[in-house]
Amino acid sequence: MVATALDAVPDDIGALRAALTAALARAEDEAARAALVEAELAVARAKASDDAALIAHQDLTIRKLQRALHGQSSERSARLHDQMELTFEELESTATEDEIAAEQAAARTTEVAPYVRKRPARQPFPEHLPRERVVEPAPTACHCCGGHRLRRLGEDITETLEVVPRQWKVIQHVREKFTCRDCEAISQAPAPFHATPRGWAGPGLLAMILFEKFGQHQPLNRQAERYAREGVPLSLSTLADQVGAGAAVLMPLFKRLEAHVLSASRLHGDDTTVPVLAKGKTDTGRLWTYVRDDRPFGGADPPAVVFYYSRDRRGEHPAAHLAGWSGILQADAYGGYGDLYAAGRQPAPILEASCWAHSRRKVFELADIEAAARKKAHGEKPNLVYPLAVEAVKRIDALFDIEREINGLSPGQRHAVRQERSAPLVTELERWMIETRDKLSRGHDLTKAFNYMLRRWSSFTRFLDDGRICLSNNAAERALRGVALGRKSWLFCGSDRGGQRAAVLYSLIVSAKLNDVDPQAWLADILARIAAHPAQRIDDLLPWNWRSAKLRTQPAAA
Repeated sequence: MVATALDAVPDDIGALRAALTAALARAEDEAARAALVEAELAVARAKASDDAALIAHQDLTIRKLQRALHGQSSERSARLHDQMELTFEELESTATEDEIAAEQAAARTTEVAPYVRKRPARQPFPEHLPRERVVEPAPTACHCCGGHRLRRLGEDITETLEVVPRQWKVIQHVREKFTCRDCEAISQAPAPFHATPRGWAGPGLLAMILFEKFGQHQPLNRQAERYAREGVPLSLSTLADQVGAGAAVLMPLFKRLEAHVLSASRLHGDDTTVPVLAKGKTDTGRLWTYVRDDRPFGGADPPAVVFYYSRDRRGEHPAAHLAGWSGILQADAYGGYGDLYAAGRQPAPILEASCWAHSRRKVFELADIEAAARKKAHGEKPNLVYPLAVEAVKRIDALFDIEREINGLSPGQRHAVRQERSAPLVTELERWMIETRDKLSRGHDLTKAFNYMLRRWSSFTRFLDDGRICLSNNAAERALRGVALGRKSWLFCGSDRGGQRAAVLYSLIVSAKLNDVDPQAWLADILARIAAHPAQRIDDLLPWNWRSAKLRTQPAAA
């Protein structure tokens, strides 16, 4: 076998060289073909990844628009959007990774063009960010003729966004002592104010700790780990001490915020569960929220929200929260609100305004074709989809379409439009629901959904007679969204006092967001000033007044 192989090798050097050259050429051709195939596959993979990311982005956009149009704001819907955003994030990263791989593969061949993704035009970096000029070394000779007589013609600027790691520092307040040569008395400047009594944390640090815990849902143990990695070891007990001190210092501001909210003639109310640590188990507490937002009917008063904590969901809690208040309460059909609506209530009965988005959700669950298709695709038993439920959703959506057109108008204008356009639709909807319900069995799911509305029809139709009332209670549900997100991070409150502190800090942070104020910047500023601030002028520190003061002190634009 070996002899036969050797016999096949030519004896002539020239023939041997020619055979070797041909073999090398064949190897190069095969390598080139392999590179070509690899490049084509990489480009195809990049295009497919880009298409998948684009489809996910468009699907996410459509879902957001549908949610805005149809008023879906349940926690389940919010979780679905979070999952879709995570999916889009991963597909977008994959598309970019495949694009770079395709570019590298195309560089190894001349027959395949690299694939470049179409990206939206990037917005310029904000003007308020400081600019650091790094001038690249200029050429010393012409790259064309080699001459040295170069003259500056202009410049091109390429901007790169960079971040400077967080810097920690210790501020030393030096108070020099002086002695009097005449009487030998010692004089010294007073100690500087701290945000908290016997405090050691600056207002910026204290604001960051509070906002990270209640605004960004980062428990103190995670904060302590991150600070330690940055070279600043702060124990969990030390941070917890500052949270308690900060909540105590900010309590007067919470009281003023509470008074502002409860001075409104109309409130949104809702509640959500909060796990509370107990001996050997976890109890289910409650966070209640009451939102004042007059913007839908053109009100000039700033929006605000107040939270309360309780260990259970008994009706005595909202009765205590609103003991001295009367007006219009927009909420769901929770039975614990019953005493508030009683005719003999003092100082006056509260008028109930039901949430159409909440009732729509009950019907939409019976008309959700997409949910049924998803369950079927996963091999699960799909929910039944009723054409009558689809018809009910369309009729309710017609009311929301009108509401979007009159959002922000005065109460009188809203009332006039509702009487002209919404009232006939509501009358026809009631007639249709009664006729449809009478044809269904008592235990039918659609019958239950219709009865939910028909038994409370006076509270559902109250918006027709008062332009201040909104069609939905979404304002309260949006205020609670941060709590729902936080539960996934901090899992539970450590105690009832912890729940009460959370209610105070949530009230301040969410109210700042409602007024388009950066909560951390606002907390840092008021914590720096609150110790020396006159008590009779505490309203100056509320988010809307703080923002106005900031705007007044900003320099005029050139």
